[in-house]
Amino acid sequence: MNATGEQHDADCALRMEGVTKTFPGVRALDGASLSVGRGEVHGLVGENGAGKSTIIKILAGVYHADAGSVSVDGEPLERIDPASVHRLGVRFIHQEISLVPHFSVAESVFLGQEQTGRLGTAKRAMRERAETFLAETLGVELDGRALVRDLSVAERKLVQIARALIDGRAKLVVFDEPTAVLAAAEVKTLFTAIDTLRRAGKSMLYVSHYLNEIHQICDRVTVFRNGADVGVVDLRQPQQPQVRVPEIIRLMVGRDIGDLYPQRRRSERTRDALEVAGLDDGHRLRGVSLTVGAGEVVGLTGIIGSGRAELVDSLYGLRKIRAGKITVDGEPARTNSPARAVRSGLALVPRDRRNDGLVLDMTVADNVNLATLEEVSTLGWLNRAAAGRRGEELMERLDVRPRGSHAVSRLLSGGNQQKVVLGRWLASQASVYVLDDPTVGVDVGARSEIYRLIADLAQAGAGVLMCSNDPAELLGMCDRILVMVRGRIIADIAAADTDHEHLTALATGGAEAA
Repeated sequence: MNATGEQHDADCALRMEGVTKTFPGVRALDGASLSVGRGEVHGLVGENGAGKSTIIKILAGVYHADAGSVSVDGEPLERIDPASVHRLGVRFIHQEISLVPHFSVAESVFLGQEQTGRLGTAKRAMRERAETFLAETLGVELDGRALVRDLSVAERKLVQIARALIDGRAKLVVFDEPTAVLAAAEVKTLFTAIDTLRRAGKSMLYVSHYLNEIHQICDRVTVFRNGADVGVVDLRQPQQPQVRVPEIIRLMVGRDIGDLYPQRRRSERTRDALEVAGLDDGHRLRGVSLTVGAGEVVGLTGIIGSGRAELVDSLYGLRKIRAGKITVDGEPARTNSPARAVRSGLALVPRDRRNDGLVLDMTVADNVNLATLEEVSTLGWLNRAAAGRRGEELMERLDVRPRGSHAVSRLLSGGNQQKVVLGRWLASQASVYVLDDPTVGVDVGARSEIYRLIADLAQAGAGVLMCSNDPAELLGMCDRILVMVRGRIIADIAAADTDHEHLTALATGGAEAA
């Protein structure tokens, strides 16, 4: 290697070159390269299926590359395994949350790195340190004794981040979609922590579908497409202080996608598809009332602990209600179980697609047809040919990749898994669609397609309740936006009459509803 190459390697916290990885029928990486400089925050973007998650899992030792080289801190790695990269100070915050449900917050934060005292495990010290770290670094108040199974998805994500950083030995921190389940206030808190790490000289690889985050927090960004790196954009060059997002998008998708949010013809509201009156669960929800008109897209937002997640679960029969009434198309809805909610005309796209939305070991066709099996069955027997045809039709409509209704759902990228969940409910022709963070972990190209499908649902007369922590998404897609704080809806405002700052202020208690 020449002197220039040696100097370049010396400046790299991470260098991956010519990495190739093939799964059965899928070439996930095709000679991809990626480098992260010392002390920089380096972004990694690309459509779902572009290879981002695969290259991270190769670095983590979860997958073994077919070809290519990897070096950390200038040290070539002949064989990569989780223990060796951990010893080198590489820490991973994966998109999937892998925590033990019956462990406490403190036990989860210190899992594998427990503190001990004279009498054994220092449980009190770990609890106090975990609570302090979560409060001061990530800005969330969590009881160290609380069980993981009782936490919301967003709270589990914060525990996952704390676990990766608690030992203070991280040199390279890999963030894989860390803000996917966080509201605006939590994103700001995380960015503050990232700035603190940057000032301490830590190197970071930041993977996100949110290009505004990439532009805000990263020094450079590598773009992946079809398993290869297609460009590196320097976001800190003085001659281009404002890199336009459309330029990065064109690198990602290889084409212009036009306007991200579809234009919808607003029709006059004639009836309510969904009416919720005085919903109370005796714990988090306090007399929640709302309406969603037929043909209307209504947004619902709120920070951790606002009651937003509990409201969605209650609508779908996953949470017991003590008082209140739910009406679908003017008829009382029995939603004390998910099956009865479906029969009442409700469809749910859940926030945790892997655990709640898919049977991962089933094929795409089987997952798509789960909600409407009677339509592809004869005399109670599944018609495999009909199920396969419907799977192929929906995969084509939703642009699920790779094609093939016999593809196993587990092997799809996150965004394509989300499309499969959405496709299942599109086939059900429900009256009301409850979409809980429908674009979490979805790339910008797929997001545009999902937004178009949501607009089509509303145009066809369905009511859509779209729950999201992304203010831009709510403003771009919704007719009205509901804001929840401490178990109540404190604002019901027209999307055209508000903005990003006002929504954030409302959700965090920084403003009063007009």
